[in-house]
Amino acid sequence: MRRPRVLIADDHSDLVKAVCRLLAIDCDVVGTVADGSAVLDAAQRLQPDVIVVDLNLPNLSGLEACRQITQAHPEMKVIVFTAMNDPDVRQRSVEVGASAFVFKMGGSGDLLSTVKRLYSDGADQAAR
Repeated sequence: MRRPRVLIADDHSDLVKAVCRLLAIDCDVVGTVADGSAVLDAAQRLQPDVIVVDLNLPNLSGLEACRQITQAHPEMKVIVFTAMNDPDVRQRSVEVGASAFVFKMGGSGDLLSTVKRLYSDGADQAAR
């Protein structure tokens, strides 16, 4: 079975390294970007199944990046990954097209299980 292809967009290099190690257990991390304006290009070029987007990115917010990705590539799942555990931010994430919202401080298993669930849901829909 094919593993989920994941793109990570976060400007904290130590966190990106940790997330890459975590996701490498069950996923193929196809790329990382540290700038919101680079996410759409990377998504087009790398064709990930799931994109993990930090809320606070330089040059283009994670929410705007999410909106652009989901409009251009509705088949790609976007996870907003943030330290801001705020119901308003969670609601806004859904409004711009995020498939999931994961709180960075929620535990490392939350992100991996969310990626796997979204990928599995997408594969099930593609098989229909």
